[in-house]
Amino acid sequence: MNVLRFTDLCAQGKVSGQRVFIRADLNVPQDDAGRITEDTRIRASVPCIQQALDAGAAVMVTSHLGRPTEGQFKPEDSLAPVAARLGELLGREVPLVSDWVDGVQVEPGQVVLLENCRLNKGEKKNDEALARKLAALTDIYVNDAFGTAHRAEATTYGIAQFAKVACAGPLLAAEIDAITKALAQPQRPLVAIVAGSKVSTKLTILKSLADKVDQLIVGGGIANTFMLAAGLKIGKSLAEPDLLDQAKAVIEAMRARGAAVPIPVDVVTAKTFAADAPATVKDAGDVADDDLILDIGPKTADLLAAQLREAGTVVWNGPVGVFEFDAFANGTKTIARAIAESKAFSIAGGGDTLAAIAKYGIEDKIGYISTGGGAFLEVLEGKTLPAFEILSKRAG
Repeated sequence: MNVLRFTDLCAQGKVSGQRVFIRADLNVPQDDAGRITEDTRIRASVPCIQQALDAGAAVMVTSHLGRPTEGQFKPEDSLAPVAARLGELLGREVPLVSDWVDGVQVEPGQVVLLENCRLNKGEKKNDEALARKLAALTDIYVNDAFGTAHRAEATTYGIAQFAKVACAGPLLAAEIDAITKALAQPQRPLVAIVAGSKVSTKLTILKSLADKVDQLIVGGGIANTFMLAAGLKIGKSLAEPDLLDQAKAVIEAMRARGAAVPIPVDVVTAKTFAADAPATVKDAGDVADDDLILDIGPKTADLLAAQLREAGTVVWNGPVGVFEFDAFANGTKTIARAIAESKAFSIAGGGDTLAAIAKYGIEDKIGYISTGGGAFLEVLEGKTLPAFEILSKRAG
């Protein structure tokens, strides 16, 4: 995908003295007192901001936070805690600017944080009048917010239409490169892991990947539905019996290409959904009517791990069992370690996947960890993200 890159503009000396508007993703979780509980997204935004400052730009940064009502400011919607944390990370004060749509005072070498962009009327609907006003604030627009790349809003799409220059920041550029490497030009075999509670929420992803991948590993409630489709009993496990035809269609689409959806040969069951529920390993054909399947069994985990170790590319979205409960974590742990040991290029995304990666301490063994949940899923569905589309058009 051809987009202008902010890193290149800096290297070419085209940023000094320019007004740079960075759309970051600073939407971080907070406790009831407004304290930030996890600051990964803020830390991830620092390289782009520092790059702009080092290049001598006058820097404006904005982001959404939560789901505010447009035009109605409430203290809990404020980016004030983010400004404080950003200041600590940059080692300088970062002033927070309210009511900024009609003009921002900022000099080269300075950085300001513009209050929650979703407070501006017309932001979510990508209002053209608002987008033109935002574009007038800046010489160079930088999108560095992959987490919102699947939304066409005034600060993610409209401003890129009308700004003098529109480019991708280092974080967004890295996502584009990783996605291209994993899906557009993959090393084979390409193995995808798609897990979650429901087939319905991942059906379009499963169908899209069925045309691309060599192995499609399903886990969680999705695997239960595929087990049903394969004629196996699943007891009282979470599944969607009304989607059996769709699951069978995915299996057939893979089979027609000489690819496969591996069905578990053994599972870990319990009688209740609880951390202290006794866990029992059973062959996949021996599941009782009152059993809950809460993980893949050790034989299945080892078979899948062997495939992952031989893969050229791995796309991972979702743990394969209830890994939060130690008795039902072995499947996810085995798969996580196999990906870490594999020579494959791996890309992982989704909140539960990131939690599993953190739990097993393999962050540095994954090729690329995607920061955007919804955006990552839409890429897997085969959709062109609005932010990618407009940046590509502007580079043309």
